[in-house]
Amino acid sequence: MNAVSASHDQSLASVVIVDYGLGNLRSVTRGLERAGADVEITDDPDAFADADGVVLPGVGAFREGVENADPLREDLLEVAESDTPLFGICLGMQMLLTTSEEGENDGESAVRGLDLIPGTNVRFAEGQKVPHMGWNELTVEREHPLVEGVDGNYAYFVHSYYAAPDDDHASVATTDYEREFPSIVANEDGTVFGTQFHPEKSGETGLQILRNFVGICADE
Repeated sequence: MNAVSASHDQSLASVVIVDYGLGNLRSVTRGLERAGADVEITDDPDAFADADGVVLPGVGAFREGVENADPLREDLLEVAESDTPLFGICLGMQMLLTTSEEGENDGESAVRGLDLIPGTNVRFAEGQKVPHMGWNELTVEREHPLVEGVDGNYAYFVHSYYAAPDDDHASVATTDYEREFPSIVANEDGTVFGTQFHPEKSGETGLQILRNFVGICADE
């Protein structure tokens, strides 16, 4: 087991970042610390159960992400079932869905995500330049504590696939990249959610979202 602690004086909540070999662990840690969290980077399921909130980061391909995280699949599902806030970032958000077109390339069988937010990740295929890279606007579509104070703000994206949830209500915020796509999604209970963009790279907007997340964790 691997665990790295990052203490924070007068922390509002304890947050675990899941270490499954992919993700901007250090930059996410720094962002969460600035937001007031006591952060631990670990692959220890016991730490997931003890935390006020869990972050599933990720950079890279869907298949590799799911396969790397597969030993922790049941533990992550238990986090969701316990109503502990589970926050997916970028690839981590995509892994919350059922599957992805990215996992079906080159004739390979489909890879199943965590299926906590039913839906599929699909590739931009309407003439958009991929990857979608850079700053783009967030339009809040419905109330959720994660998006307080960020409607109309800009966040930093790097991705070629986007979430297409089965239920339109799963879309908390959208972004326009020559088509509208969900940039923040959440499950029906609102305790499992994710951002397609990187809050840790999104300046004050990202910091506000991380503060909102830490506040959600502190309230649980």
